[in-house]
Amino acid sequence: MASAALEILGLTLCVFGTLLEMTACGLPTWKVTAFIEANIVVAQTIWDGLWMSCAVQSTGQMQCKMHDSMLALNHDLQAARALTVISSVMCVIALMAVIAGAQCTNCIKTDSVKARVVNVGGVIYIISAIFMLVPLCWMANNIISDFYNPQVPSSQKREIGAALYIGWAATAMLLIGGSVLCCSCPASGNTGYSVKYAPNKRATPNGDYDKRNYV
Repeated sequence: MASAALEILGLTLCVFGTLLEMTACGLPTWKVTAFIEANIVVAQTIWDGLWMSCAVQSTGQMQCKMHDSMLALNHDLQAARALTVISSVMCVIALMAVIAGAQCTNCIKTDSVKARVVNVGGVIYIISAIFMLVPLCWMANNIISDFYNPQVPSSQKREIGAALYIGWAATAMLLIGGSVLCCSCPASGNTGYSVKYAPNKRATPNGDYDKRNYV
């Protein structure tokens, strides 16, 4: 029961982490306009994401445009695209492995093999979390470096957007959930109790059983 509870807990964390990761990947709020001028009333706010850029007007109207060329993007955006997509695919593969090896399913008959498959799924979740963590930290480092760089114009400076925080939360859930799944150990078939059988009763030459059998 304890291992089944750990599997449910780990799988729940990983599923929510996967959903948050995919949400962060699709949101255009990886970089947002930095309000560092004396006048905070601006006509529009710029959002930059992995797949599109959006301009939010002061009236509430929003216009978004997909990035025209992948080769024209910065290296951090190109790497973030590739790593986040790979991480999402790995999360789907890990989900299939955990479901196949879960104790509540009958895809695999042997309990020890099922537990090892769940452990493999947990390892894949941890690797996918690392793949997601790399572009998040890389992007945050570039945003902070450009923000404090005096050579970058104020109009081009950006701040950390909500998508990065969502991605960090997803990474934490994937790491914790994957670690919990890795703690699910295969059940040991040896219970520690040995079964002893009594020897067969021996008969005497006259056909009667030896009285020592009843002592």
